[in-house]
Amino acid sequence: MEHLWATLQDWIDVRSVTGEEADYADCLQRALQVLGFAVERQDLERAAGAAPRYNLLARTGRPEVVFCTHLDTVPPFFGPREDADFVHGRGSCDAKGPALAMLEAARLLLAEGEDRIGFLFTVGEELDSAGARLANARLAEPWHPRYTIVGEPTENRFVRAHKGVFKARLLASGVAGHSSQPVGPSAVHELVGCIHRLLACDWGRHDVLGEGNLNFGRLQGGVAPNVVADSAEASLLLRAVEDPETVRERIAGCLGEHVRLESEFASYGPTEFHVPAGREGIGVAFGTDAPHLGGWGTPLLMGPGRILDAHTDHECVSKSSLLQAVRDYADTARELLARPEASR
Repeated sequence: MEHLWATLQDWIDVRSVTGEEADYADCLQRALQVLGFAVERQDLERAAGAAPRYNLLARTGRPEVVFCTHLDTVPPFFGPREDADFVHGRGSCDAKGPALAMLEAARLLLAEGEDRIGFLFTVGEELDSAGARLANARLAEPWHPRYTIVGEPTENRFVRAHKGVFKARLLASGVAGHSSQPVGPSAVHELVGCIHRLLACDWGRHDVLGEGNLNFGRLQGGVAPNVVADSAEASLLLRAVEDPETVRERIAGCLGEHVRLESEFASYGPTEFHVPAGREGIGVAFGTDAPHLGGWGTPLLMGPGRILDAHTDHECVSKSSLLQAVRDYADTARELLARPEASR
């Protein structure tokens, strides 16, 4: 199995932070072609001078089961290393490890003569799922996906549901003035008041996923301590257990006269997944590309590694988890392909 660990380290060593996915996509394209897959690219629109970005699609026949994970990683980039039990490095579990396990599962299936499998590797999952939305818009023959197996670090447990995402900015306006005078309003004060009201809200509860949870990851505003702020803003991200319109209405009730909501992200509610017979499904709080792939059949979600290691400075994936994922991906594809067409 040493070649697997070497391959994964080679992939990790290729920087693929969101927006810079092309070199890693080239690595995957070569690996897929060696296996006998026909590969096509879906180019994303980009500004003049920007680096190329594209999804990879690969097939041998007419795909009914598609393996899908994302090309991009979060920053900062750091390279690979290996010990007796783990492969370490950015992307090792999120999601280059799942990609490797999927390719190895495909190798087993191809050796059995199975050609109804395909691959979709997307750009931008860590930011806005732009690649997934493009793939969904351009889905066409000969692709005929009944199921899509999404690879993310779940410790090889199948996921029954994951939380939705509502991502937006709060923009507050005020009137600049000398802080010694009763002038304003202060945009900072208005924003803080709005945030206080939002943090006191009940964000619903789901039988599998529990409570919705709200985070303000970034705040900025004003120019100096002795100047009343004329503008301020905050980033808002809700791991939602309710639909986006319900969330939007609740936020609107907390804004106040001087704060407005600006949503630039394709928000979505809780997402449910197929769980194979005999396997226990879990709920997870993180999001995936799956909500943006509505045309790609029934989704499943499973992969090697732990979400607790993803996005950290100690990101890693265990070798035993990777080997188990190869077996599980292959077994799951066999089971899904054996299901009658009407089961979609």
